[in-house]
Amino acid sequence: MAQTMKAMVYRGENDIRVEDREVPRILEPTDAIIRMTKTTICGTDLGIWKGKNPEIAEVAQRKMGRFDGRILGHEGIGIVEETGPAVKHFKKGDKVIISCISRCGTCENCQKQLYAHCRNNGGWIMGYMIDGTQAEFVRTPFADTSLYLLPSELNEDVAVLLSDALPTAHEIGVQNGNIKPGDTVAIIGAGPVGMSCVLTAQLYSPSQIIVVDMDPHRLAMAKEVGATDLVNSANEDAIARILALTNGRGVDCAIEAVGVEPTWNICQHVVKEGGHLANVGVHGKPVTFALEKLWIKNLTITTGLVNANTTGMLMKTCCSGHLPMDKLATHHFRFSEIEKAYNVFKHAADEKAMKVIVDFGA
Repeated sequence: MAQTMKAMVYRGENDIRVEDREVPRILEPTDAIIRMTKTTICGTDLGIWKGKNPEIAEVAQRKMGRFDGRILGHEGIGIVEETGPAVKHFKKGDKVIISCISRCGTCENCQKQLYAHCRNNGGWIMGYMIDGTQAEFVRTPFADTSLYLLPSELNEDVAVLLSDALPTAHEIGVQNGNIKPGDTVAIIGAGPVGMSCVLTAQLYSPSQIIVVDMDPHRLAMAKEVGATDLVNSANEDAIARILALTNGRGVDCAIEAVGVEPTWNICQHVVKEGGHLANVGVHGKPVTFALEKLWIKNLTITTGLVNANTTGMLMKTCCSGHLPMDKLATHHFRFSEIEKAYNVFKHAADEKAMKVIVDFGA
């Protein structure tokens, strides 16, 4: 009889539940099986729960003729339980960080460091196209290129953030936004990724970091971790306020970190000539693009899915302790409480939650 484990499973729109599932096994020589110790919940997981990604079931139906549910989650740390015969850099007992991006390392896109679009069935697949990390065990494809040894000196809550939130903010927000010393920056949305943008932007010494949100608690946290100016868009005109804070010029870089039209609209109206608009938010609906105003401004507008090509660098930065990354982990739950954790994260503003850490060992 196959071994079973507990897992958080998506069954369809507004239907997620803890179920008994078979413990995963090695399917490819490059796989590893990880016994999870900590995971977390991402805004993308909430989107799947709400039915934002019907392709999960559609792809499974096309491939296998049925959809048996999908174990959620693409972030976390754990201990290597088993490795395939082709895995060279990891062994049983190693503590590892699991990247949200699985990459073969050899295809055309991987050779360009475009790991998010790995052509050998990699990219963002865990908790999406294959079973993910919100379970007692997870199968990780391409283990040699998709896992990181967990440094003993690294805070484990911060290590969980290195799976997705920190590299997403750094690569798709800060790097795509081309933030340079002395730049002015506006970050629209102070959720986990927006707050990670506040933290990682400071690696490049901008002169001003303006954070916009509707939640006073999140704004206060943004100030605590490095924002220079705060704008509460619930009771003031964010565009006018940002322009006032920048002497009418606007900012060198605006980062959209929510994924809805109002926050996009703020961004496209506060970037000064020659500036950068970096979209990080996951948009589920079209937005109005004011090209009639923007065509003349020599802007660079970027979108993207994290490639996780700066995870190693960020890991070293986190080990140095120079930035208060650990402040993002605001709530802790045992895995037996994961349904409660989802409810808290779903009502993050009311619960004053930023990132919830789910611990399998507690």
